[in-house]
Amino acid sequence: MTKFSSMLAAAAAGLLLIACSPTYDWREIRGEGAGYRVMLPAKPASHTRAVNLNGTQVQMTMTGAETDGVSFTVATAQLADAAQAQQALQAMKQAMLRNVGGSVKQDKPVEVNGASNASELTATGGADASGRPRLMVARFFMRDNQVFQMVVLGRENGVPQEAVDTFLSSFRPA
Repeated sequence: MTKFSSMLAAAAAGLLLIACSPTYDWREIRGEGAGYRVMLPAKPASHTRAVNLNGTQVQMTMTGAETDGVSFTVATAQLADAAQAQQALQAMKQAMLRNVGGSVKQDKPVEVNGASNASELTATGGADASGRPRLMVARFFMRDNQVFQMVVLGRENGVPQEAVDTFLSSFRPA
């Protein structure tokens, strides 16, 4: 093989790798001060803001990433005690449904590593900016007096189940 044909083969292989780059570039992140690890499909961004959870003001930290029109977010807040955390879970669930204008398709209990009172909610409805209906799959759970929500949100027919499963099953206490 000549030097030129070797270079051509290497260039072709490089182009093939670029063309096949994954839409979902999964990476493990650690929630700052929140004691968890999770996989996100792109470089994450974090944001903290005050929210009202059933009459209790808390600082909620949201860390998430978006890829191919699908967002993946983990939000967490610390409450004074476990009783408040239980009430806050219900408030978080209702607020997410209102935010996406969704109607519940399924709400079931699930197991989440290191957590209690976990449920998974699937909802549809609420059009995106282009007028297409959205799908939301979310988990709500608590650990002691800390509440969590993990949310996948995208076009109703544009959210790959494999991506949902990868994200939701990746949660681990740190």
